Amino acid sequence: MSNPIAANPYSLKWLGHFFGSSVGRKLIMSLTGLFLCLFLLVHMSGNLQLLKGDGGRAFNEYAYFMTHFAPIKIVSYVTYFLILLHAIDGIALALKNRQARPSKYAVNPTGATWASRNMTILGIVILLFLVVHLKNFWFAYKFGTMPMVTYDGKEYKDLYSIVKEAFSQWWYVAFYLISLVALCFHLLHGFQSAFRTLGLEHKKYTPIISIIGWVFSIGVILGFALQPVAMFLGL
Repeated sequence: MSNPIAANPYSLKWLGHFFGSSVGRKLIMSLTGLFLCLFLLVHMSGNLQLLKGDGGRAFNEYAYFMTHFAPIKIVSYVTYFLILLHAIDGIALALKNRQARPSKYAVNPTGATWASRNMTILGIVILLFLVVHLKNFWFAYKFGTMPMVTYDGKEYKDLYSIVKEAFSQWWYVAFYLISLVALCFHLLHGFQSAFRTLGLEHKKYTPIISIIGWVFSIGVILGFALQPVAMFLGL
């Protein structure tokens, strides 16, 4: 049987043009953004193990499972790639928009929120936070020297002690919370924008999507904020 792609090389060319266009890039932003929303929910749920009050056992066992269970490891690498793709695509869209409109509006466009006008700045803050966060925890866990603990005769890396140490420093907690505020605004605009890009905009559905976006964004941010605040205050 003939290969339809080989028989029609313009199909690949069309895909290249589409995903290189503003519409294609917005589609990539929407799909990657929604996937990362799911990742945030799972990540927040896992991090709540920090608050169990068991000396870090639940969290250390969770961290071990997440880094040794093969399907989870594959999903993790996909997530890293999508975070990078989302960031690069966002920068490309911002540059294209700036080229199309070299001078700022004298008056803000009708209906444009503060978050929608500053998504690039919010994205940069979040990206900076990710670099610091991954260096302190992910890189340290994967490649650094870390204290060990033993539960039921099995050794685990004591990531809990590293997190506890980080969240005992006021400046890191402050940086974490400021980054969460940036993420909250990013999510508030991005969540609704993703569904609009996917064509799911309707007078019946848009208000519901908006409410879900608010609940999701604030709920996830509060879930993440609870951990450093509680550990810093010794609760």
